[in-house]
Amino acid sequence: MSNQPPIEVPQGAIRLNTDSQKLEFFAQDRWYEFATDVPTLDGGARGLIVGGYNGSSRIDTVEFITISTAGNAADFGNLTGNAGRNGSCASNVRALRGGGYTGSANVNVIDEHEFASNGNFNDFGDLTISRGQIGSLSNATRGVWAGGNPETDRIDFVTIAASGNAIDFGNLSAAKQSPCGCANPTRGLWMGGEETPVNVNTIDFITIATTGNTSDFGDMTALQRLGTGFSNSIRGFKATGDGQSGKIDFLTIATLGNAINFGSLSQSRDEGGGMASPTRGVIAGGYTPTTVNTIDYIAIPTQGDAVDFGDLSAATSFLGDGATSNAHGGLG
Repeated sequence: MSNQPPIEVPQGAIRLNTDSQKLEFFAQDRWYEFATDVPTLDGGARGLIVGGYNGSSRIDTVEFITISTAGNAADFGNLTGNAGRNGSCASNVRALRGGGYTGSANVNVIDEHEFASNGNFNDFGDLTISRGQIGSLSNATRGVWAGGNPETDRIDFVTIAASGNAIDFGNLSAAKQSPCGCANPTRGLWMGGEETPVNVNTIDFITIATTGNTSDFGDMTALQRLGTGFSNSIRGFKATGDGQSGKIDFLTIATLGNAINFGSLSQSRDEGGGMASPTRGVIAGGYTPTTVNTIDYIAIPTQGDAVDFGDLSAATSFLGDGATSNAHGGLG
């Protein structure tokens, strides 16, 4: 018998399980199997608009759309509590909402629900600290949140398939609020935000399967906060922003560099919520400076202005990264 101590496995390590012939990754002291199928592509892709602000108070409502079919949003269920400016992310099975602002206090709550059936969200765990105006992203296995108000450089992550509290991932390049998240299966980006007292155009990136601090990716076309991020597996987008510019920027996630202009929303506004399928990006709600129920969409492989998709059931803003889908860029 060997007297050597057991080998410590680092978080994010990847192996081939020779019994199952499937790839696995190590997180939170156990091995998890990588998701290898994507049952919800364009035809069945659902987008969720999670919480927000109705013009008078923060809300707990969750609405859904079918991204491939233009039309109005419908009721999905409710969060465990009211929250605007939260951070939402998802695998192709489960959606998570982390943090947010209730109108009187920031929260550290993480809620979850599966996309396949409408219903109320349930408790998943907690972030490491309470905060709103938080940026979020995910791939098929991990959900990651960064920044927030009160301003912090903290990055948290969870394993989406396993309920539990978030743990420390690393740090942003600076403490900031309202960064916008997007991802492909391996790389996550946070775009823009506010480093009080100024807005910034910086883009930070991480390798999602590991842990550690962010590195510099490039710059946005303008200094902005209070926008929303979304992506397919190739292109990342930041839409809307402080000052209701209506501008949409995009970049290629696999290639470091600066963002360029894609087009404009149908209506200049900030604090809408973004979600995507492999071919469509959708931006819902926002503030003009009145809260609106507008839903726009773009064709991701092209460049051009957004066009009308439909309407939310009620005017909603203060979404930030508070929207997600089961076919976004981090899933493949």
